Amino acid sequence: MKRRPTHPGKLFKRNFLERRAISVTKAAEYLGITRKALSEFINENSKCSQSMARRLAEATGTGVAVWINLQAKLDTWEAEHMERPNVTKLPDEVAA
Repeated sequence: MKRRPTHPGKLFKRNFLERRAISVTKAAEYLGITRKALSEFINENSKCSQSMARRLAEATGTGVAVWINLQAKLDTWEAEHMERPNVTKLPDEVAA
């Protein structure tokens, strides 16, 4: 995958908050979280936790897996595009 996957918070902001003209403050109330926590999430400064995924699923009528999978795709892409660490490959077989 060449393009960085979209952060789930950005998708939530664009597809749910902006389309419904819901403020961050009001959305945080609906989700039962602080405005700060939601702001960090939609501004891509925090990941989609299991708790957040559950809240988003309940609030949007989607599934928890939708949000967890979006985060997993982003995490995978970021890990694959990190600088290669200085690691030695494990041997194929145990020495006798």
